[in-house]
Amino acid sequence: MIAVTFSDVREAAARIAGVAHRTPVLRSRTLDGLAGAEVLIKCENFQRMGAFKFRGAYNAVSRLSPEQLAQGVAAYSSGNHAQAVALAARELGSSAVILLPEDTPQSKVDATKGYGAEILSYDRYTGDRVAIGTALAAERGLALIPPYEHPHVIAGQGTAALELLEDAGPLDAVVVPVGGGGLIAGSSTAAKALRPDIQVVGVEPSAGDDTKRSLERGDRVRIPVPRTIADGQAAEIPGELTFSINRRLVDGIVLVTDDDIRAAMRFAFERLKIVVEPSGATGLAAVLTGQIPAARRIGVIVSGGNIGPDRFAELVADSEPG
Repeated sequence: MIAVTFSDVREAAARIAGVAHRTPVLRSRTLDGLAGAEVLIKCENFQRMGAFKFRGAYNAVSRLSPEQLAQGVAAYSSGNHAQAVALAARELGSSAVILLPEDTPQSKVDATKGYGAEILSYDRYTGDRVAIGTALAAERGLALIPPYEHPHVIAGQGTAALELLEDAGPLDAVVVPVGGGGLIAGSSTAAKALRPDIQVVGVEPSAGDDTKRSLERGDRVRIPVPRTIADGQAAEIPGELTFSINRRLVDGIVLVTDDDIRAAMRFAFERLKIVVEPSGATGLAAVLTGQIPAARRIGVIVSGGNIGPDRFAELVADSEPG
């Protein structure tokens, strides 16, 4: 299995510098009071294309040869990786073909098209996106950039935690949303290298607990495709590469319900004045529901903010006031 090292994360940070945004870290006294700790929020909803995914996509695509860039790239995605690869390809003078689920939120479809990508669709509940995407790339001679099963993607995602620790100072715990596991794999690689005693806590929607089950069993567990508002975390099984990292470095996984996620989105809007998509809000939801182990200083990665206004209004209207 290919290893991802802290040196890889450092190299990715140098590669994306000046291209990706160094996103801000926010504080809220209200949140600190509710959590009984200092909580520092890494706002990847302010990243280019609205999510952390641009870090890994650009790191991976920028390493391709000029010949491959001229041929183009392909990706499969639940939405944010699609936008990230499309934007990275555009920035590097390449082209992208993206495979998206038929039920991808329209805002993510429109944004991906806006970056110039060709879009193909499939049914996430019956189709195998890996098989379809691999066949598509082979047929057209495209470089396939998967959403998490790629060492350069993982290293790029780890730069979010690297920046958080550099900007926030020592943390006792870092809380990271988990889908396929790329963000937490990269983040745990960076965090444990900088602070070996830090607790790395992943957060999954309760309907999509494949990583939690897998860590408890010690091997990858496949579950039915989750049905959750956190569409970016609707993974069936952890990645093989990401799981090989996370089983060594992640200290635990906690679960949040869709109602918890709605409440966290509302809290972020009302108290932090930021818009967060459901998958991006799960870390905050874990803090608000008191599930993070006792810690004096907690870092939380808000992984994205790609949600249309109508869908956002619908979801926060269904939550209780924060």
